[in-house]
Amino acid sequence: MEKNPAVPREPGHEVGDAHGLLLAYLDYYRAVVLAKVDGLSEEELRTSRLPSGWAPLEMIWHLAHVERRWLRWGFLGEAVEEPWADWLHGPSGPERWAVPDGVSTAEVLETFHRYAADSRAITADVALEARAEGGGRFAGEGEAPSLGWILFHLLQEYARHAGHLDVVRELADGTRGE
Repeated sequence: MEKNPAVPREPGHEVGDAHGLLLAYLDYYRAVVLAKVDGLSEEELRTSRLPSGWAPLEMIWHLAHVERRWLRWGFLGEAVEEPWADWLHGPSGPERWAVPDGVSTAEVLETFHRYAADSRAITADVALEARAEGGGRFAGEGEAPSLGWILFHLLQEYARHAGHLDVVRELADGTRGE
């Protein structure tokens, strides 16, 4: 069975500046990961098909928190309640991604969209060379990466996880990625 998810198109070739290209590709991959889970049943969203134990909905929850950790807590240096809220904590510390009990699929998706919108607002008019503020994720100036580094890190994380979701989706119902 071969299906093709409704994956959006990559940003156009006309995008030439690095800032615009990074932001456009982040939006592209945000849409890609959502397309990968679109149409899965509630059971498939919450069931792992991999030895590592994560489920597709947990991946979306994780990516939402990645946005928040890197841009609100990291780049802006804001105090963020539970910056690692996507991790299940065991006796030896963080073990894997987890959606808290009682959090619906709609709430996970709303959180993802809200944190992505926050990230867009934070990064829209800031130079790639700008350094993250201290006091949040980064203790001081020496640890603070540039916005360009953060955006590139987010882009590679999204691309990697989109590939993970490709595999999980194919295992779930035969739908193949690009």
